[in-house]
Amino acid sequence: MDLSDEIRIQAPRDVVYRALNDPEILRECIPGCEELIQHSPENLEAKVVLKIGPVKARFAGEVTLDTTNAPDGFTLTGEGKGGAAGFAKGGAEVTLTEDGPETILAYTATVDIGGKIAQLGSRLIAGTAKKLSGKFFTRFGEIVSEQSVG
Repeated sequence: MDLSDEIRIQAPRDVVYRALNDPEILRECIPGCEELIQHSPENLEAKVVLKIGPVKARFAGEVTLDTTNAPDGFTLTGEGKGGAAGFAKGGAEVTLTEDGPETILAYTATVDIGGKIAQLGSRLIAGTAKKLSGKFFTRFGEIVSEQSVG
């Protein structure tokens, strides 16, 4: 499954980039995030509770960041396991483009799922994934814009 979108954030690119690398901000933005631990600038560990249709599961996973293109963007890859519910793995390309005093954050993500959640149907999974990514980026945009103004 592929997802892509872009949002406009009322903050300069360097502020947006720093926020994308701040575990506290990310923890607050990730829907269902119980814990987010930064082991190094490139490695994060997360525990997230998600409800997808009738299936509710706690996922534990790791995310690796490739910051080669910083501050224009970065690539991330990750994998999460939800026990009997199944697994999810994927990656995303994130680009940050300055537009005057604002930043356009664009992303393209690929997600592969397996196990019980994969049996729920692609429309339900795609709808849930789009809703969760929308919640993340809406909240992220609010936090970064507030910090930039304040």
